[in-house]
Amino acid sequence: MIRQLTLNESDNMSADTKQNTITIDGQEIPFLAGQTIMDAALAAGVYIPHLCHRQGLTPHGSCKLCVVDIASKNASACTMPAVAGQQISNNTPALNEARTTITQMLFIEGNHICPSCEKCGDCTLQAMAYHLGMLDGHFPQFFQRREVDASHPTVMLDRDRCILCELCVRASREVDGKNVFEIAGRGTNARLIVNSASGKLVDSELETSDLAAHICPVGAILIKESGYKVPIGQRTFDLHKVSEIGLEKIVLTKVRQPDE
Repeated sequence: MIRQLTLNESDNMSADTKQNTITIDGQEIPFLAGQTIMDAALAAGVYIPHLCHRQGLTPHGSCKLCVVDIASKNASACTMPAVAGQQISNNTPALNEARTTITQMLFIEGNHICPSCEKCGDCTLQAMAYHLGMLDGHFPQFFQRREVDASHPTVMLDRDRCILCELCVRASREVDGKNVFEIAGRGTNARLIVNSASGKLVDSELETSDLAAHICPVGAILIKESGYKVPIGQRTFDLHKVSEIGLEKIVLTKVRQPDE
């Protein structure tokens, strides 16, 4: 039996809905209980720059590109709960300058030479640089030497392009039901490792169909024998801006089924 709401209950629900709003750059955004600022913003079609966030995965807050200003205090939008009445600044010169600096540091810390990378045009880091108007790396190149793992029959791991976003770690655990990847070490010694007896991909449970094999926002995890099936000029960020909401689904579709 369906119980009908009384007039008072209906009024209370409407009042609660009106109260559950935050303001981002002057725009009033509704939110549901339990949502983060990022959740609410994306649901309302408001873009907050990010690299390590994917809806459906546990927020991680590692890339710091989503840092926003809440009453003169900085917080990661992907982990900060939305609270009624929050006054949030997102698209400001100061925040975008900090985001550009972080992006520059990510570029020079690893091998992100776009013209020579198979991920060019599908790389979220590259698209973020365009979005922020980044013109160069600014800082001296690190030229780190990190191991490439090509032992798996269908998947290759190039650690020199890893930005430590942990998307593959979370996807493997939370979606694939496995535990293929992990981050080991601290600071400049932090690196992506494979949870297998040998430490090699070939001895792991990773399969080509796993989300963890496709979710990498850069060129650290690549599917073998599929390079350049989608020509340069027809790739995701050749046709779309990184600020388009819901673009992650398009990226995954193109990576998994490049002919679609």
